Amino acid sequence: MNIVVVESPAKAKTINKYLGPGYEVLASFGHIRDLPAKDGSVDPDNDFRMLWEVDAKSHQRINEIARALKKADKLILATDPDREGEAISWHVLEVLKQKKALTSQAIERVVFNAITKQAVTEAMKHPRGIDAALVDAYLARRALDYLVGFTLSPVLWRKLPGARSAGRVQSVALRLVCDRELEIEKFVAREYWSITATLVTPRNEVFEARLVGADGQKIQRLDIGSGAEAEALTRDLENASFRVISVEAKPARRNPPPPFTTSTLQQEASRKLGFSPAHTMRLAQRLYEGVEIGGETVGLITYMRTDGIDVAPEAVAAIRDMIAKRYGATYVPEAPRTYQQKSKIAQEAHEAVRPTDPNRVPSSVGRYLDRDLARLYELIWNRAVASQMQSAELERTTVDIEAKAAGRRFELRATGQVVKFDGFLTLYQEGYDEPVEDEESRRLPAMSPGEPLAKQAIASAQHFTEPPPRYSEASLVKRMEELGIGRPSTYAAILQVLQDRGYVRVEKRRLVPEDKGRVVVGFLESFFARYVEYDFTANLEEQLDRIANHEIDWRQVLRDFWVDFIGAVNEIKDLRVTQVLDALNDLLAPHIYPPRADGGDPRQCPQCGTGRLSLKLGRFGAFIGCSNYPDCNFTRQMTPGATANGGANGVKVLGEDPETGLEVSLRVGRFGPYVQLGEQSRAKGAEKPKRAGLPKGLSPEDVDLEKALALLALPRQVGLHPEDGEPIIAGVGRFGPYVKHGRTYASLEDGDDVLKIGLNRAVTLIAEKKANPGRGRRFGGDPGRSLGEHPDKGGAILVKNGRYGPYVTHDGINATLPSGMTPDTVTLEQAVGLLEARAAKVAKARPTRRSARRQSGTPAKAATTQAVAPRPKKKAKAKARPARTIKAAE
Repeated sequence: MNIVVVESPAKAKTINKYLGPGYEVLASFGHIRDLPAKDGSVDPDNDFRMLWEVDAKSHQRINEIARALKKADKLILATDPDREGEAISWHVLEVLKQKKALTSQAIERVVFNAITKQAVTEAMKHPRGIDAALVDAYLARRALDYLVGFTLSPVLWRKLPGARSAGRVQSVALRLVCDRELEIEKFVAREYWSITATLVTPRNEVFEARLVGADGQKIQRLDIGSGAEAEALTRDLENASFRVISVEAKPARRNPPPPFTTSTLQQEASRKLGFSPAHTMRLAQRLYEGVEIGGETVGLITYMRTDGIDVAPEAVAAIRDMIAKRYGATYVPEAPRTYQQKSKIAQEAHEAVRPTDPNRVPSSVGRYLDRDLARLYELIWNRAVASQMQSAELERTTVDIEAKAAGRRFELRATGQVVKFDGFLTLYQEGYDEPVEDEESRRLPAMSPGEPLAKQAIASAQHFTEPPPRYSEASLVKRMEELGIGRPSTYAAILQVLQDRGYVRVEKRRLVPEDKGRVVVGFLESFFARYVEYDFTANLEEQLDRIANHEIDWRQVLRDFWVDFIGAVNEIKDLRVTQVLDALNDLLAPHIYPPRADGGDPRQCPQCGTGRLSLKLGRFGAFIGCSNYPDCNFTRQMTPGATANGGANGVKVLGEDPETGLEVSLRVGRFGPYVQLGEQSRAKGAEKPKRAGLPKGLSPEDVDLEKALALLALPRQVGLHPEDGEPIIAGVGRFGPYVKHGRTYASLEDGDDVLKIGLNRAVTLIAEKKANPGRGRRFGGDPGRSLGEHPDKGGAILVKNGRYGPYVTHDGINATLPSGMTPDTVTLEQAVGLLEARAAKVAKARPTRRSARRQSGTPAKAATTQAVAPRPKKKAKAKARPARTIKAAE
């Protein structure tokens, strides 16, 4: 008997069918051990000794493998063919050796790029040993990430209350987002004008031409800088006569893009399908591990974590044959296409992402897949097939036109393009991050030199230069790849961590840095500048690749890094918070203190007029406060745009309340945007004006007078409950929007609007809450997202956000997600492992609890199966003087 170990049960199920009797395929459910999240797991003083810990859920898996090995002749490690896969195999082997589960069994390592019968059986014929260099590269990366995180994050907690963590790569990615935001804030728009003539040929064919020169001088895009200049040129052209000077038609070819790498797959799935990188990789994992089609389980795509763009020769031949049959011989180039990776960081250890069989066309496979899987498979199939198709043949035409008027000579130009042969464009056209103005896509009428043209209209248009756009997830991945930051397997995780930490938010599919993220980046740039430099991070990634290529020693890389890094940390240990704030005030000044419209001091307090605005730190993070506190209690959020909203002194007046005549305004305080009725009286004992916070999902830009009055009217009565006639109330509380009936509170779910929710929906939410009292925003009210059916027991496995953190649940069993695993990255296989480990723990604990109760005489309570993250320990009380200082700062 041969024991084969892979990562996931889905992969195990597929491979088991291919290998048949004589093989037993078991799943490790990913990594079986990791560095404990505590100090000392990596010891720099002991040559970077690493202490590993097998997590609870993996003990059972390892025991199953150890039991199976007792009757086995061979252990075959068949995890994924990349660095992480090599590391998983190494961990499994090391733990089995520690358990003395291996005696005389042969040990083999096999890799395959696709989960098909041919690929798997062929891989079994070519075993090798564990690649020590790949394991060393993994160890170095894991140690670096641990040392940076566990050394730098505590510094952040002490110096920047509200900061969550810093990471070796995540902080550099965050800097990219923050630097782009600073570019946008510093950008000064410039006015320019364009002039277009609508002309008519002698055959009454209409086309447009733009002004490109006047009196022998070229006119560039920004040369016409005012309306007066544009009007003068337009007036002259109105009286001009036009004729064709030259017509030039040139053939052109457009070649197809290469098949997908991990990075380009994530980018294109974001552009064309709207998928986040994390979602794209979850779907790609499922396509790779296998889908049941017509009673057969088969992997539909090759391995999806790759930076290579090569395709196996046999796969290229199959794609070319399919193109000839499906599209015709004219769409097949004479020779197979080969591609060369332009990225300097590409290792090209694996093939590009492609379908395992090009004859499985999307239309025939789609009925076996859910919608998102089918869309991603179609994208991968189209790109791979198009990469081996004939080039598109185009004809680009340029027409130069002369206009004469009142002794002046003007030059105009019209451009156009026609597709003579569509080639690969019949199947695929690459997406863009930003809209592209393509004047050449227009088709021009036939014209001849010397031919006169009639004027139909002359138009001038005003434009303004625009700042660089914020990064989308796709464009950020592209930029990281260009800079050499991160690697294919890390992009999705980096973006997810930035969002989970609250450092960035996604708004209209763009990444917007939160104030918290900008403060963290400002701190790192001020005191750890080297470690958030793009070149430094890219060079470190390059060294990790050199370790994987057997070129340098991994411990020496760690030694070189640690000496300088710990020195930088020690230098700022005694740094006072006031020094940090002074540095941040200077660095972030363009963002938090933009120039005032009246030219006054941007740091002058708008409330008292004498105080000076400064960055403050409180329990909930950074905010702007007045130096005259407590005499002046002016505060606002860091982001000026969030406070001003087009108004003065951080206030936007929306109108008057028709009932009271009081002013209704939109403001932003330390805890976010809110609407207010009236003004705060300075009289002693005066009541505070009525205020209402904005519910999650409602942007300040979308708040008008009507919405503000509706928010101020909360809580409101939705209606009377049909069973007892008691009122149902809707409002916004500490934990968000809710509906209330009697003493029962039910949190609103995504898609519910507290201002519009009706009686039927409110009754449903309350009934669900009464049926499951533990459910609710405060106690895990997230309705959850399905990860799929349980492979053995059936029924959906859900991932939810609970009071003490995210967890997975199935059939009454709840299991908390371990650190490093998020609701967006957890897979079905990982969830099954967590739930089984939790169920085994609960079953083992129950008899002990009953025995203890019998001995003590304590009445038994219903056993619970919910696993929740431990309650955070209460922080020790600060000394009296610093505590008062923090309170004052808030």
